[in-house]
Amino acid sequence: MNYIKLILLHIIIGVLLYFVPFLSIVYCHSVILIGFLWIFRNRNANDEVLLVLAYIVGSELVVKMTKGYFFWEYAKYAVIVLTIVGIYYKGFKIRAIPIWIYGLLLLPSIFIGFIVLGNEPRMRQTIIFNILGPLTLFTTSLYCFMHTVSLKKLSEILLFLSLPIISCLIYSILYTPDLKEILIHTGSNFATSGGYGPNQVATFFGLAMFVFFSRALISSPTKFIFLLNILISFIFGFRALLTFSRGGLITGLLMILFFLFFLFQRGNKKTKLSVSFLVSILSLGVLIIWFYTTFITGGLIEKRYKNQDALGREKTSVFTGRELVAESEIKLFLENPFLGGGVGSGQKYREDNYDLSVASHNEMTRMIGEHGTLGILGLLMLICTPLFLYFENKLHIFLLSFILFWFLTLNHTSMRVALPAFIYALSLLKIVNDEKNIIPRKQTLQNRH
Repeated sequence: MNYIKLILLHIIIGVLLYFVPFLSIVYCHSVILIGFLWIFRNRNANDEVLLVLAYIVGSELVVKMTKGYFFWEYAKYAVIVLTIVGIYYKGFKIRAIPIWIYGLLLLPSIFIGFIVLGNEPRMRQTIIFNILGPLTLFTTSLYCFMHTVSLKKLSEILLFLSLPIISCLIYSILYTPDLKEILIHTGSNFATSGGYGPNQVATFFGLAMFVFFSRALISSPTKFIFLLNILISFIFGFRALLTFSRGGLITGLLMILFFLFFLFQRGNKKTKLSVSFLVSILSLGVLIIWFYTTFITGGLIEKRYKNQDALGREKTSVFTGRELVAESEIKLFLENPFLGGGVGSGQKYREDNYDLSVASHNEMTRMIGEHGTLGILGLLMLICTPLFLYFENKLHIFLLSFILFWFLTLNHTSMRVALPAFIYALSLLKIVNDEKNIIPRKQTLQNRH
């Protein structure tokens, strides 16, 4: 389907989900059902699995926002099942030993979790809640490990991921009331986030900002498409800023900078000129969005990023209390250094020792506390594997940005959704370029002027 028509279609979907909420249930079920049928019909001959996974992962936020799910963790279960189907059709690389080791390192703490939480009324739910994210990462990484795709295919996967986020964007815009009525503090704002968690909304919007900005450089055959991609990217940045949640926006901006730095380092003279032009556009766009948002929020957004309250007073906590959760998980590790406290034990530990009932926001410290030394080894395995693969995978122009997204997202929003696991898996793909240059000559910015 035509690129512009796809964007318009998802704008319409966002409008329909807002005005006819029941359609969210139809939308959610249809995406999964049609995706399954498409894969089975084609026997995953053209990596349909990756496209379907991308769309399910990208649509998870708007489906949860509009309560169209049939159970809360539907997306992770769908991703795991579909990935297994993909492995059945395509197989996985024998060399995926680091991923197998990571999976095995998870097992001991799962059993310990059943022992530690044996008398808890929601024992199974707690363990599943905490382990589904790592399992999603494990299965998707097995499929993607050095799985060969073209740069064009990867760009298509990212588009499938971002299209439903456009629907989410439209829904959140329609949901937002008059800013003068709701902007009374500098905390994360649910009203500007479609009524859902601002942290996760900003995470999705920050990633979409990166995807459409990168498309402006490598997937814009005409001036109009180039300008459209830039506009969409800036709109996502603006709405991410309005959530008053900092992590997602900062992550998206850093991804863009890493991406541009990579292209500048690897590109020829024309590519470097194109990147320099994009940096100028990015800088100008960031300034305009920042000053405009400061104006419409009465300066509250500036105070938010200065860690001040609405009266301009310095807040006591820079990380909105999350450092206390991280501290509890470090202490849990020190008490159980080898195997950890067991999957799901972190929340119980906080209830018993801190009188604090809250799930972890940081997958890194959760892994350390609940999985112990094995968790540290697992994290090191995940961090090092794509970096080592990069030496024989230098055409993967998104690799560093993907790893950055995964690492930073896990540090501020854990694995509440399937998105960080899927993005990590994409960093393990082996990219073969079907063009001679990183940026085709006909698509360089110079030829658009």
